Amino acid sequence: MAIPAVLIVDDEPDLLDLIELTLARMGLDVVRAGSVAEARACLQARHFDLCLTDMRLPDGDGLGIVREVVETSPATPVAVITAHGSADNAVAALKAGAFDYVAKPVSLEQLRALVRTALKTPESEQSAGEAPGLVGTSPAMQQVRALIEKVARSQAPVFIQGETGTGKEVAARLIHAKSHRAGKAFVAVNCGAIPEALMESEFFGYRKGAFTGAEADRAGFFQVADGGTLFLDEVADLPMPMQVKLLRAIQEKRVRRVGDTQEEPVDVRLISASHQDLARAVEAGRFRHDLYYRLNVIELKMPPLRERREDIPALVEHILTRYQLGQGRSRLSEAAMLALQGYAYPGNVRELENILERAFALNEGEIGAAELNLAPEPASGSDSAVRADQSLQDYLDAVERQALLAALEKCGGNKTAAAKQLGVTFRSLRYRLERLGIH
Repeated sequence: MAIPAVLIVDDEPDLLDLIELTLARMGLDVVRAGSVAEARACLQARHFDLCLTDMRLPDGDGLGIVREVVETSPATPVAVITAHGSADNAVAALKAGAFDYVAKPVSLEQLRALVRTALKTPESEQSAGEAPGLVGTSPAMQQVRALIEKVARSQAPVFIQGETGTGKEVAARLIHAKSHRAGKAFVAVNCGAIPEALMESEFFGYRKGAFTGAEADRAGFFQVADGGTLFLDEVADLPMPMQVKLLRAIQEKRVRRVGDTQEEPVDVRLISASHQDLARAVEAGRFRHDLYYRLNVIELKMPPLRERREDIPALVEHILTRYQLGQGRSRLSEAAMLALQGYAYPGNVRELENILERAFALNEGEIGAAELNLAPEPASGSDSAVRADQSLQDYLDAVERQALLAALEKCGGNKTAAAKQLGVTFRSLRYRLERLGIH
């Protein structure tokens, strides 16, 4: 078996010596370069299994080397060395196609972990054809598959934007399954379902005796996902204090358990998702600007079902097979299929699943359009129903806004009285008013 070859590019001889010695002890064939020109000559002369380059070089910057490796040898992972605290450079490198980064002063433990991870990265052996869980051949889904194939080879954080029910977690699992981390854990976390008081211990774990009830050491989400992928669903729901702690964990690649005095290194690939517009959340002051740019290095948008209606017949067949619906006793009529293709689906694929499960559970024989019990189409000019071009979240926000304004008007602007009338706490009312921009 050939010895993996690694190209290291830096203009600091001492750092080159340190990295070369470390990698040589790992049994690797190391080649050094002190400038962009030398690096390009090395890349043209032979094949490398990994390239590690500094961002600042005498005759250019490392981004040029990153782009050249990505264009000429896309199967070769390239990582960058960034100055301490230079988050912008790290993000720029990841967006340019870098596999990962290591910050100065270089931690040898982190460097070894990066190299071991990079050299396990396989060339993509899976085609960009039909991927398990993503059904349909519409142009929108073909774009999603192509981007999943591309980002699976990287370490860059991915943010998945999409309405409720569009398959954000399915996409995240596919990225994990197509990556070199496929043999490790995929940990999915719903950020909106964890009580704020428990968030730190759930994410980072705790030591025995850290608080009342901590009877033994416990690993958090980061430790469980070590070597694999951590999927943060509805990341926009994270409270500000937890956003600060998450940002540090991402930057340092280390976490500290509650009740511990030492940090421990973790190697996780972060994928996050939300049905909310994170950019708007940043503008509203509900989400940290620096965390947003750390999570949103690569953005993947999941299209709503109403924008890929040509995929509905294939989705119906897939759902019927997956849930074993009908089993020969029932079938959809042509009119029912036409009705399904004409429906707006505010709940997207998840709603389609519910419609079919309900119809096959309550009916036998041929199922017509009436047996689907589809929600009525909104009347022209109606404000009380979901429009075909409106997301479910926008519709719910509009309904919530109307209820809040009505309660405030009835109570003469008294927020305490309005909260009591609506059956929510004053704090909850205040949060809802701020979220919807009601002053």
